[in-house]
Amino acid sequence: MSDLQERSRFEPAEVESRISERWLKSGLFSPKAEGAAAENYSIAIPPPNVTGSLHMGHALNGSIQDVLIRYQRMRGLRTRWILGTDHAGIATQAKVEQALLKEGVSRQELGREAFLERVWRWREHYGHTIIEQFKRLGASCDYEHERFTLDEGYHHAVLAVFVALHEKGYIYRDRYIVNWDPGTRSAISDLEVEEREQTDTLYSIVYDLVGGGTLTIATVRPETMLADTAVAVNPNDERYTELVGRTAVLPLVGRHIPVIADDYVKMDFATGQLKVTPAHDPNDFEIGVRHDLEQISVIGEDGRMTVEAGEQFAGLTVLEAREVVVAALEREGRISAREPYSHSVPYSHRSGERIEPLISLQWFMRMDELAKPAIEAVKSSRVHIVPENHRGVYLEWMQNIRPWCISRQLWWGHRLPVYYCDRCGETCVALQPSRCGGCGGEMRQDEDVLDTWFSSALWPFVTLGWPEQTAEFKAFYPTNVLSTARDILFLWVARMIMMGIEFTGEAPFKEVYIHSVIQAPDGRRMSKSLGTGIDPLDEIAAHGADAVRFGLLAMSSTQDVRYSPEKIKQGQALANKLFNAARFVLVRVSEVGMSQLLSERPAPSPRTVEDRWILARLTRIQQQTAARIEAYDFSHAALGLYDFVYGELCDWYLELVKHRLGDEASTEDRRLLLATLLHVLRVTVALAHPVIPFVTEELWPLLGGEGLLAGASYPEADESLLDETAESQVGRVIEAITRVRGWRDSVGARAALIVRARLNADGYDKSMTAALVRLARLELNSSNREQPVAQVAVPGGVVEVTSDEGLDLDAAQRRRGHAREKLQQEIARVQGKLSNQGFVEKAPAAVVSSEREKLERLQAELGAL
Repeated sequence: MSDLQERSRFEPAEVESRISERWLKSGLFSPKAEGAAAENYSIAIPPPNVTGSLHMGHALNGSIQDVLIRYQRMRGLRTRWILGTDHAGIATQAKVEQALLKEGVSRQELGREAFLERVWRWREHYGHTIIEQFKRLGASCDYEHERFTLDEGYHHAVLAVFVALHEKGYIYRDRYIVNWDPGTRSAISDLEVEEREQTDTLYSIVYDLVGGGTLTIATVRPETMLADTAVAVNPNDERYTELVGRTAVLPLVGRHIPVIADDYVKMDFATGQLKVTPAHDPNDFEIGVRHDLEQISVIGEDGRMTVEAGEQFAGLTVLEAREVVVAALEREGRISAREPYSHSVPYSHRSGERIEPLISLQWFMRMDELAKPAIEAVKSSRVHIVPENHRGVYLEWMQNIRPWCISRQLWWGHRLPVYYCDRCGETCVALQPSRCGGCGGEMRQDEDVLDTWFSSALWPFVTLGWPEQTAEFKAFYPTNVLSTARDILFLWVARMIMMGIEFTGEAPFKEVYIHSVIQAPDGRRMSKSLGTGIDPLDEIAAHGADAVRFGLLAMSSTQDVRYSPEKIKQGQALANKLFNAARFVLVRVSEVGMSQLLSERPAPSPRTVEDRWILARLTRIQQQTAARIEAYDFSHAALGLYDFVYGELCDWYLELVKHRLGDEASTEDRRLLLATLLHVLRVTVALAHPVIPFVTEELWPLLGGEGLLAGASYPEADESLLDETAESQVGRVIEAITRVRGWRDSVGARAALIVRARLNADGYDKSMTAALVRLARLELNSSNREQPVAQVAVPGGVVEVTSDEGLDLDAAQRRRGHAREKLQQEIARVQGKLSNQGFVEKAPAAVVSSEREKLERLQAELGAL
């Protein structure tokens, strides 16, 4: 207890590592796999990239999942928070290649096997960083059974899934137009492409027609015209009906190409005449398939022009070729117009380079059959998506799903279980064939690896031992909930549902919670490159893990939100307030020699209305917190706890009862009051534990709690303690005290000044009147008939102030006048900004939105004043 007396505040740096070690040694986070999934509770963590370190998205989602896991563990369920990392094919390979470049070596020079050895060594050295960082956050994951999407068992399962899907005809090989990323030299999926708005030059280029006449096409990519194999018009466009069937001459190249009719052509875009380049545009590719057009590739996988482009252009980058092509067209007088044109341009989310649509021989997966049961699962609410608006987005995408390009031109990843016989041309898809089944010759394995998202789609069940029917799989699959951000709803969530149903017969989780994205304080996305990133580990070091967890939960919602340093500081203040409240009570317990109360833990025995009030308010917050956690309303759960601890428990109840702990109180009264205080504190720290686990775990044994709080029972609300009469009575006096204190501030009353007054109000019994006198610093004299110099409205009547001694009664009016004038000036300034059309149109949307919010706040303040 002496140690506690010397500590004036909670010190996270001293406590967190010690508490974390106790949790990890206890085995509590890795329960034995027993029973069926319906009797247990599990969450599969979205596996962070092995290359990663903890960012705000991880910290928010980690906090959300840990609240759910700790809450359900304390409710008595056997909980498993499945942990692991993703091998992150492109990102990890890029990291190692960057390291090699510093050594002056390329992966090609090193060779595949030696390169993969380097990657595994890199993973052993750096791959556990983020796992250790999750421990700093207080995440109660199953660290003993950490998985990796390239560990031996996982790899075997991935290959088995590939083979099974191939046998069903879902996986096939085809030449098709893909999103080619020149930066990684690999195909990537549609979902890994980000569209960026940019302005390019739209060139109008004149093509001659065989037999006389011309037509004019418009393009922002004149370099691709070298691969044109047709010009298309809309069959309903009467302007060009007679052109269909004629032949155009491709400028610079001289190739004769047909004029065709196709419904895809937009009659209102430019001239309504479209150059068709099947090898370098996905829409043109489809036109080419419909009309059996030749596919000519003039851009290579390295992003440079190929020999097919012609000797003049071969070897140039795309942008270099564009300049040369435009110059050549100008010399021939072929450019009839040019104008700026804003449009969406595809870029790789992986490398940041512009996507080149290229025709490539790749492995694809047909998705329509897999999508049908996954659509039904969400429609029938077997999988419930929260918030509801994401349900419609999911269904729309699934109903229009396209084949998935699953092969990647990388070395790090799950190498395709596809083998070729060069002797007879046989192709074999199998786990590991020894010889060719056709001719007995040697087999050569495909060089490509699977898209990382293919293996990630199996995460919820493979991590539990599938395809074996392990005790873990039986106990914890399907999982209960998946918490994630909306940006991977299609990349990962939808694919997990499809794969889970296909291979286990059940959706991998019952609910999907889509949490908010934390933006930078100015509304931009958090990014190191933009200078807007905020490192959660720095925040933990400065304020403590509890503060960061509380702050992120408090600022979370179903909408994107701006990072709020104030919410983090609010969390730090909460931890300190709770610590000091416990310290205050425990010191009193020690001083009066009643330490037996800690071990005996008697039930509360309320003696006064304020005792009944705090027990009723405690019951309310118990009900609300449990309901809010179960409804994924983490913001209100966190802020509700703050209001209870900071406001009702510390600012009010402790102040209301302090005098009852003095020497004038009887021993029995003190004992009963301390029993109630200890009960309230024990319940409060248990209630708050899922949100702020470190400070609550530290206080638990000091308050007489047994064992680890992380393994204790969650406090169930006792509805018999609800007392609306007590809540009304104490609520009334709290409001009265608050109003009198506000009035005192407005007239400049010193804190120590006792103000003489009369209480002319109904509903205040002796104890509540005494509380008003004590906490509002009043001297009440009902027999005093002096005329009041001021009146303060309180519930049920007024407090009549009978003396102006020490008061500046005009100060309140002056302050209001000054405040009103200042608010009016600020409102006029903001209104002027928002009435400026140039500001509204040119300023970033987040800035304009912030100004509008400020105007609403200022107008509300003026109204209240």
